[in-house]
Amino acid sequence: MTVAGPAGMSVAGSRVTAMATLPNPLPALAADPSGGSLGLRLPAGTLLGTTDEGPRHEPLLWCADGRALPGGWAALEPARRAGLLPLVLETGDGHGGPDRWELMPGGVSYPGDHDAQEVLAEYWEEHAAQGEAWPGPAGPLAPGRDPDALAADVADTLLGDGGPFKEPRPALVPARRSADLPTAIGWTGPVNHEGDTARLSAVLRSWEDRFGIRVVGLGFDQLLVSVASPPTSQAAALAVAAEHFAFCPGNIHQGADPTLRAYADHQVLNQRTWHFWWD
Repeated sequence: MTVAGPAGMSVAGSRVTAMATLPNPLPALAADPSGGSLGLRLPAGTLLGTTDEGPRHEPLLWCADGRALPGGWAALEPARRAGLLPLVLETGDGHGGPDRWELMPGGVSYPGDHDAQEVLAEYWEEHAAQGEAWPGPAGPLAPGRDPDALAADVADTLLGDGGPFKEPRPALVPARRSADLPTAIGWTGPVNHEGDTARLSAVLRSWEDRFGIRVVGLGFDQLLVSVASPPTSQAAALAVAAEHFAFCPGNIHQGADPTLRAYADHQVLNQRTWHFWWD
C-alpha cells in the first residue's frame, strides 16, 4: 500500500468541524494494508492525506489502486463497525482520482449546524425565476427497500461493466452517516454552486430521513445516491424535483426538456438512483 500523505483536524477559520472528533481508523491500514485488523480483505490501495490545504497528520480516505468488480461494496461492509463507510469514486472522467480533486476539508462547516429546508429555500430564491415562490419541502414517503441493501445493489451497477462510471474505485471514509461523506473529505465538486459542502450534506441528511437515500458514488463534480423510497406519484415527484432544482439547478437547466415537470417524470418518479452534476 502506498501513502499519499498525512491528514488532520478540519478547521475553517475559527470553526473546528465535528467531523474531526471522530476516531479515524485509517492509520491502522498503513501497517495493515489488507485491513485484517478491521475484519477486511482489501485490495491494494492508497491512503490519501494530502489536500489542496497541504499535508494532514491523518489519512482522509482510502482508495483502491485499481478498478473494483461487482461485490466490491459488500466486501467493504464490515468496515462500518470500525467507523468507515464505503463509497465508489469515479476516477476515469478526465479529472483523475481524489488526489487531484482539490479537496478542502478545512473549508467546510458541520452539516448539523444547517437547516436543510432553509438551505433549499435560499438556493431556490437564488436560482428560480423571479417571483416564483419556494414551494416548500416534499413530505416523507412510505418506507421502501432497506436503504443499505439497495445502496449495495446500486454500487454493483457502478462497479460493473457498462455502468455510468468509467473507472470506478472502491473507497473508505471515516464518517458517521452516508450524507456526511462529501463533507468528510472536503469535496469541492459543487463549488460554483456552494462553497461549503456541509450545507449540501444537511440536505442529504434530510433526504436520508425522508427518502432513505445513501451516497454511493462521487466524482470530481458529480454525486450519485441510491433512493430506497422514491416518489411513486406525479405530485410527490414534482415536489421532490423542486428540491433537486434548488440542490443542483444544472440537472434541470441542462436537460433535454428543461422543465420541472419533465425532470420529475423522467428522473425522479420511481427512480432508485438520483444523479447530480455541477459545472
